[in-house]
Amino acid sequence: MEKLRFFDLDLSDEIKKAIADMGFEETTPIQALAIPHILDGKDVIGQAQTGTGKTAAFGIPLLEMVDPNDKALQAVILCPTRELAIQVAEELRKLSKYMKKLSVLPIYGGQPIERQIKALKKGVQIIIGTPGRVMDHMHRGTLTMGNVKTIVLDEADEMLDMGFREDIEFVLQDMPYDRQTLLFSATMSKPILSLTKKYLTDPEFLKVVHQKMTVPEIQQIYFEVKEKMKLELLSRLVDIYNPKLSLVFCNTKRRVDTLVTHLQVRGYLADGLHGDMTQNQRDRVMSKFRSGKVEILVATDVAARGIDVDDVEAVFNYDVPNDDEYYVHRIGRTGRAGRTGRAFTFVSGREIYQLRDIQKFTKTKIEQHRIPSLADVEEIRTDIFLEKVKSVANNADLNKYINLVERLMEEDYTSVETAAALLKIVMSKETEETSDEGFGDTGAAPGMVRFFVNIGRKQRVKAKDIVRGIAEETGLSSQIIGKIDVFEKFSFVEIPEGSAREFLSTMNRSHIKGKKVNVEPANKKE
Repeated sequence: MEKLRFFDLDLSDEIKKAIADMGFEETTPIQALAIPHILDGKDVIGQAQTGTGKTAAFGIPLLEMVDPNDKALQAVILCPTRELAIQVAEELRKLSKYMKKLSVLPIYGGQPIERQIKALKKGVQIIIGTPGRVMDHMHRGTLTMGNVKTIVLDEADEMLDMGFREDIEFVLQDMPYDRQTLLFSATMSKPILSLTKKYLTDPEFLKVVHQKMTVPEIQQIYFEVKEKMKLELLSRLVDIYNPKLSLVFCNTKRRVDTLVTHLQVRGYLADGLHGDMTQNQRDRVMSKFRSGKVEILVATDVAARGIDVDDVEAVFNYDVPNDDEYYVHRIGRTGRAGRTGRAFTFVSGREIYQLRDIQKFTKTKIEQHRIPSLADVEEIRTDIFLEKVKSVANNADLNKYINLVERLMEEDYTSVETAAALLKIVMSKETEETSDEGFGDTGAAPGMVRFFVNIGRKQRVKAKDIVRGIAEETGLSSQIIGKIDVFEKFSFVEIPEGSAREFLSTMNRSHIKGKKVNVEPANKKE
């Protein structure tokens, strides 16, 4: 179905600004369907899986309709578990970041009720709670529903499975008759349909219909990994498989920028692509990616549209996509033109449910792998290299090379010794190519290379001009550029080792503030 950009929707500037801060560019299918109907005040039944963006689908219009100047309770969201209640509350707080007078409160069992009562007395416009605890507050009189305009039943099927039907009906029966009721459920069982007939008025039934899609014949793997371990896992996988080109997908623009910075600091040839970039910036990044100057391209789904590069050997879902179809689009960018390809998906916490939905939708099996240890990295790389050797031995014309080996054998070297020596040369070369020994000691901080630049204060250049010039010419983030010293006729700048060679070759053909730049590695500081 047609997707919408959030900025095309009739939303307040405060919410649009918060959405931009969160890095979201485009609605998911359930958001595109639900937001306009909810804003129109209609009751809605939304059939949507966990992880499809349904919290924002009801949360954005809910925030639009609440009056921040009225301290009375205006919206109630019922969730099956405390974890989901907290998660929904956190997302609504992010979305309402610039709505200063608005108060959102999660209420659930396991937290002291006195603390919740104290917060409710101050005035709360939106509560997100589990049915039992909401009902408890209603019995105590600490929660009154007389002014509620909207109630949301989130993951209604799960609430019914957990035996909350009576609690839900108790809450609904105490609501004003002319309220708006929104129900979201992954399935539409008979009990759910019975509930909708009883408590919803002329509802809009919204269901995202998936297109039939073919999943490419590539190896699909997933890892269950803690959020803070994702960067390390990505680094290890890149080191193991050493893909010629790889695509890494993130769900937000901010996530793209952060990950690119971390990868560049670690020395990888990485750059990003997202909706906040100008067309010239995008073109420059894509040109570098196609030519191999950038080996890892980190992108959002929207920005990655139209990427058609045959040599992508691996796709990494750093974030599980919010839409099943996005998964198919993402991994389809590897394994092209008869080449082999791999797709890796990093799964944290509740994202495992999204992955199960993806497997069901694509009718494919995604293998779970153990996170490789540092020792595994070297062992697996060796195994992969030996497989390449076997492939060449089985398929290539080796007559010329056999003659060379035989010449060495005549000098009393065995074929095993010759093969071992060649392996050592080749495998050592790979390690050398990733280091920056060629620059020597430039007097920079550890992990950095210090460069001399032939412009300074005399040319009216400041440190910020150098940073801007480097960013424009090389695409390097200002966050990873190290110390800059500006003198009368020249300057010094520190660049991460992994980006130093490209920086040197690119900047020597560039200009800063209209002045042609000469760059060379600095001599060690005395």
